[in-house]
Amino acid sequence: MHKKIKSAIVAMAMAVVLPGAATAADGALKSIADAGVLKVAVPQDFPPFGSVGADMTAQGYDVDMAALIANDLGVAVEIVPVASTNRIPYLTTGKVDLVISSLGKNAEREAVIDFSDAYAPFFNGVFGPADIEVSDAAGLSGKTVGVTRGSIEDLELTKIAPADADIKRYEDNNGTISAFLSGQVDLVATGNVVAAAIIERNPPKKPEPKFLIKNSPCYVGLNKEEPAFQAKVNEIIAVAKTDGRLEAISQKWLGISLPADL
Repeated sequence: MHKKIKSAIVAMAMAVVLPGAATAADGALKSIADAGVLKVAVPQDFPPFGSVGADMTAQGYDVDMAALIANDLGVAVEIVPVASTNRIPYLTTGKVDLVISSLGKNAEREAVIDFSDAYAPFFNGVFGPADIEVSDAAGLSGKTVGVTRGSIEDLELTKIAPADADIKRYEDNNGTISAFLSGQVDLVATGNVVAAAIIERNPPKKPEPKFLIKNSPCYVGLNKEEPAFQAKVNEIIAVAKTDGRLEAISQKWLGISLPADL
């Protein structure tokens, strides 16, 4: 009798536990499919990756990327605006399914969350018009280069520029942009986001990337222990690179082509 009672209790316990265990095994992909919505944290104050448009809706590279992933998952997208300080906590506490917020990868973050493959370029480099041929630091010889004083690109450029390069330093990005637009400098050393801001003004000579100073591409942030979800996001990114959709987003918001090695 005791054996029969014990067996019945075990069977009841399994009936309760197994459905929950199956759901956990299915993970985020099943939860998102069941809800019909992908919740994504995006920047709200960092154009061109994320900002609020004139119609008060979110817009930018990361917003378009969130919509692309949701579309390929066959669900709606819910945009959740975040700041840089709360974007990872929103993910780890379950407020969002993904972080697509110009997120760079480092060891500290990798201890807390997982990352997709890179989906967007984020780098510092030297930019200039098409008619100036420069492919490395040595090519700056005899040329005038504008840079924002004290920036990463200023520090790095100072290390590698030839002695006869004329580096002109400005107090902020607006000063650097104005110097390029007015022809005070031949080239600028800056971030691709600042270059995008210059391109947006539609100048006669657009700043094309010449060579890289420092590279830190953007990745999608995911919760730990979601290998199926991570693999699916990587698959979507790979297809979007191949079929031209990521190139279109880069051209739309950054005004440049995706780097070949992204």
